[in-house]
Amino acid sequence: MRSLFISFVLLSLTWLLLSGVYKGLIMGLGLLSVLLTIYFVRRMDKIDGYTIDFSINIFKLLGYFFWLLMEIAKSNIEVVKAIIKGDNHINKKMFFISTSQRSDLGKVIFANSITLTPGTISINLENNQLCVHALNFNEASTKGLEEMDRRVKNIESGS
Repeated sequence: MRSLFISFVLLSLTWLLLSGVYKGLIMGLGLLSVLLTIYFVRRMDKIDGYTIDFSINIFKLLGYFFWLLMEIAKSNIEVVKAIIKGDNHINKKMFFISTSQRSDLGKVIFANSITLTPGTISINLENNQLCVHALNFNEASTKGLEEMDRRVKNIESGS
């Protein structure tokens, strides 16, 4: 019951903040959409029984977020340099990197962090092996991804 209440409050607040319209009909439709969403999610939980392990330390996640913003800024500069230098200085490569996260959520955060970083994209994750495409690959690329992997593992609770 507690999770139902928390879901209702979070979805309602999100809807209100994103909507920005506070008229009766619109708010009523928003309430209806929140209730329908909760109904369908609960129904899906009964059918597949899959739950998300949300074992993330929020304070470590905030620290990671600021570190990631710095990495995105540095990567932006590197991508701009590669574009200015031209095709001869671009070293595209697809490679695999191992993930060390225990939870699915940790793996998703790691893969999305790679994709958010300019010049890299997460392609596929299977058996704790993540396929990555890098625009300008070098040995520092794998070292940087290993550092990112370590930091994401660190935000998981119990690490």
